Amino acid sequence: MIKVGIIGTGNIAHVHARSLQNIRGCKVTACCDIVPDKAQAFAAQHGIEQAFTEDQAQDLLASGVDAVCNCTPDGVHAPLSLIAIKAGRHVLCEKPLATNYADARKMAQAAARKGVINMVNFSYRNSAAIHRAAQLVQEGAIGQLMHFEASYLQGWLSSRQYNAPSRLWRLSTRHGSQGVLGDIGVHIVDFATYPAGDVKSLQCRLKTFPKVPGDRVGEYVLDANDSAVITLELAEGGLGTIHTTRWATGQKNSLRLRLFGDAGAIEVDLDRSYETLQVCKGRDVAKAQWKTLKARRTPNMWARFIRSIQTGQNDQPDFARGAAVQKLLDACFKSDTTGKAVKV
Repeated sequence: MIKVGIIGTGNIAHVHARSLQNIRGCKVTACCDIVPDKAQAFAAQHGIEQAFTEDQAQDLLASGVDAVCNCTPDGVHAPLSLIAIKAGRHVLCEKPLATNYADARKMAQAAARKGVINMVNFSYRNSAAIHRAAQLVQEGAIGQLMHFEASYLQGWLSSRQYNAPSRLWRLSTRHGSQGVLGDIGVHIVDFATYPAGDVKSLQCRLKTFPKVPGDRVGEYVLDANDSAVITLELAEGGLGTIHTTRWATGQKNSLRLRLFGDAGAIEVDLDRSYETLQVCKGRDVAKAQWKTLKARRTPNMWARFIRSIQTGQNDQPDFARGAAVQKLLDACFKSDTTGKAVKV
């Protein structure tokens, strides 16, 4: 039985707890949070034996857990994951892996030296369609990739749904937010470049729009970016665009990727399905006709994490992948500051 501890008991931690409870061969035995009552309530809700406060993370690690899920805010992903790695615990860390590439690389290197299983929760890798798309590109099914476009759209800013602390911190750099780019842009950057391939250079424009008079709500200064537009050149020569925003009126949580090769094309639209994708190739290219392809269901991130511990074979996306994505995000911030393209 693999014993798992959950560090941080906010909203995403409940997803971790419920997901792990559905997997044979593992059990969540401990949790901790900086707010003691919050940790106790979380433990009671999910039937977890032990609850600790955040400054007792070492006690959680010493409680007999084999692995941890790091569900803390972005700014403490690196220090808490490094503590767990040093203690020899396997780590599934929330995204983004860190708030800068240097810390993310340090995490990846530490995990590799220690030999622990390490994964970052790019949760849209739970889509079977994106894995099938990546396989088709790698097999050459659409020929040379010439162009791609990807988007991750949310609309909760246009509907003014941001009064809760769980939303407000995402709009404030002082509370550790890297804006829409660091919060959901990290997902679409991984989602798009997983099948598209390595990036040679990129140029990015970030924008923060006024929301309330003075752009402040209590302790929260609303200064984090709301929209991001990225133009990318791939190592193999193709061009693409990635854009993400919280001002997409009428959109709840929409991800889409289209890949155009010189011999075919692929579309993955998670609003439509996590398990099917649209493909145009072969004789259908001349007629611009598309067919629906059903992908084989894939185990979710938590199942792959536990399986990796059981087999000793580290599944993807690992910390090295998380660091590679963070390198792209760092380049986006640099590009926005300088107004120039950045080689990566």
